[in-house]
Amino acid sequence: MKCINKLTALLLSLAVCVSVSGCSGFPYSSKYTLDSSEAGNRQSLLYPTYASDICVVNSDITEADLALDDSLSAGLFDLKNKETLYALNVNQQVMPASLTKVMTAYCALKYGSLDQVLVAGSDVGVTESGAQKIGLKQGDRMTLDQALRVLLIYSANDVANLIASNISGSIDGFVELMNTEAKKLGATKSHFVNPHGLTAEEHYVTAYDMYLIFNAAMEYDTFSEIINMTEYNTTYLDSAGGVKEVSVSTTNGYLAGKSTAPSGVTVIGGKTGTTQAAGHCLILLARDTSGNPYIAVIMRDSDSGTLYTDMSQLLSVITK
Repeated sequence: MKCINKLTALLLSLAVCVSVSGCSGFPYSSKYTLDSSEAGNRQSLLYPTYASDICVVNSDITEADLALDDSLSAGLFDLKNKETLYALNVNQQVMPASLTKVMTAYCALKYGSLDQVLVAGSDVGVTESGAQKIGLKQGDRMTLDQALRVLLIYSANDVANLIASNISGSIDGFVELMNTEAKKLGATKSHFVNPHGLTAEEHYVTAYDMYLIFNAAMEYDTFSEIINMTEYNTTYLDSAGGVKEVSVSTTNGYLAGKSTAPSGVTVIGGKTGTTQAAGHCLILLARDTSGNPYIAVIMRDSDSGTLYTDMSQLLSVITK
């Protein structure tokens, strides 16, 4: 009788573990359609969530013998098999430039609502020379859904400020939220001081942490949809109720048709980032011919052309 009770208890404990541990990812379909022929090749693919199933890497994995400069931070992560296929300086702290906006989007999606109306405050402005922006003024209004699309497609820095101050009441409060959420995701080697990624002391991530953050952001259908878009047109209101138009196009060379992925690999979308201090950065979601998902990231590259050449090299590992 005792043996039966022990066996019953064991089976019950295993059942509970399976039901509550969240150890398995699950697929879900993206809830949108795209009419671009290039994007049409991507629209039927599924976006998985892997909240607790993650790739792990403690040291360089460079058996693929790619011709990447040793100064880069680069990683390729197989989401289906939870395996790191390539890793170069992935745990080294580096400036993320606009890859920061992936964390901004993640926090906004977690704590905001898409129909929430955001109102620009006096802190919306960005003064850094050459910084990407749409020219928001105090009193301008748009929904969070609109803001996220402009943020991720065009990488507008003033929109990052808009999102931050409205979600948390202040930019500083939102930055505190970013750091708290990063730690929850296991991105413990990263530290943020702004929501846009313009150069600042003590603002850094690692390539591995960016994988964790991007992987978490893909849990949201809206994020997966937006990173796949090539352009976006919308209108928003100024402080007097006047209508302003904004049209933006992707900064992603693969989606824009300026670069071509290796044969057998489809680039679904991602986020770019560039500053003089951070160099050229890119993080992507890609799939092989069987539909299996991968995250690829390169940071600190020397120029845009080299970045896409290097990224195509990295993506080629998928088919080897």
